[in-house]
Amino acid sequence: MSVASPDPYTMPEGGTREAPTSFTGRLKYLGPSIIISGSIVGSGEIILTSSLGAAAGFVLLWWVLVSCWIKSLVQAELSRYIIVSGDTYLRALNRLPGKIPGPNGPVAWPIWVGLIAFIPGIMGLSGILGGAGQSLTLLIPQMPSTWSTALVAIATAGILAAGSYPTLEKILLGLVVGFTACTLVCATMMQFTEFSMSSADIASGLTFEFPLEYLVLALAVYGYTGVNSGETSAYTYWCIEKGYPGYIGHDREHPAWQRRAEGWIKVLHLDVWATLLILTCATIPFYLLGAGVLNAMGEQPDGLETISVLSNMFTATLGGWSLWVFGVGAFFILFSTTLSGVGGGGRFIPDYLIELGFFPRSNLATRKAWTRGYVICAPLFGLLCYVAIPNPVFLVTIGAVTAALMLPIQSGATLWLQARHLDPRIQPRKIVKILIAAIFCFQLVMASLVLRFVVF
Repeated sequence: MSVASPDPYTMPEGGTREAPTSFTGRLKYLGPSIIISGSIVGSGEIILTSSLGAAAGFVLLWWVLVSCWIKSLVQAELSRYIIVSGDTYLRALNRLPGKIPGPNGPVAWPIWVGLIAFIPGIMGLSGILGGAGQSLTLLIPQMPSTWSTALVAIATAGILAAGSYPTLEKILLGLVVGFTACTLVCATMMQFTEFSMSSADIASGLTFEFPLEYLVLALAVYGYTGVNSGETSAYTYWCIEKGYPGYIGHDREHPAWQRRAEGWIKVLHLDVWATLLILTCATIPFYLLGAGVLNAMGEQPDGLETISVLSNMFTATLGGWSLWVFGVGAFFILFSTTLSGVGGGGRFIPDYLIELGFFPRSNLATRKAWTRGYVICAPLFGLLCYVAIPNPVFLVTIGAVTAALMLPIQSGATLWLQARHLDPRIQPRKIVKILIAAIFCFQLVMASLVLRFVVF
């Protein structure tokens, strides 16, 4: 196991802090789950998951559940390494074997893969941004979707450029909770309409049947539903900004270090469980609404009509008056995804430049300047992509399949980093390592399917 000096970004001044020992005490230190849920509960759910339900009916319910749950363990265990090591996410990836020449020296191959994936990732963001704009147009039909999308892009840049972690946490908490509640109510009310589900419908979705005609869309759902690769990486940065690594400290010889590390890992794991609970409560209703309502109506979201078609999930179950409920809720959920996604990207983009050797990690002012520059420019670039390709489903699918390709890199990196660089006193249990290895194998198979049927 190697020990390196911590990144100043992960260990700010302020001193260590003992972890809370009670459940209620740990609740007070949750927060990354709220921000990452603002990104998770978004495009994958409202656009892709609903679209898959509309296309396939109930038969792929099991696949949506797998897509939701399979990535959270990697999220938790990769974050375990980050909060105790003093590394950022990209510094950790740069420890992996297999160096490739860079502009200022060799860097690990995942750094280059991440840079290559940047453009399709931005295209996925463009689809989310366009979806939020279409939600505004649904509420204000006189406003063209390009103009409403421009308004969302400007608002995103303004909030993130001027905001901070606590501000973003409060904004996203309200947005996510509000629309998740609306969706749960709508899915419940569906049972009192002609689109009501039966136990046979649910049972048909748990038979592990996989119609191959829906493979591409199902792979996209797998890539973007639950905690996708971009959200897993962003989550590690929100944990840093919440203060977990600083609370643990980097002096591993200190008698209290192990106790603090174990205590804050428990807080981290509770935060991950909170993420999983939120995303499950939001994802499954969207799939059921897509399968129960849109599939029965023969509707498939696409192009400029994406959000309009999706609104039928509400209007067909609650009545025409609920168009406003859906429009406001869809805007909330997609705008929160945009805020969280761009905000997370602003944290790890400077790290690419650091790992490529363009400026030292000790220069926190330059890191902050690049973060601010990214959160201003990324929404505007996303706007240009949407103007060129005004189809949220297509754009989000591009981002989703790219995210699916990155997943085995993260699970494989988690296994490597824990084996080679994680303090043996705080290693996870053996069963956890076995499960991560199984997830890694599954994600390799999924990545090969993406390459076979989507990319090539």
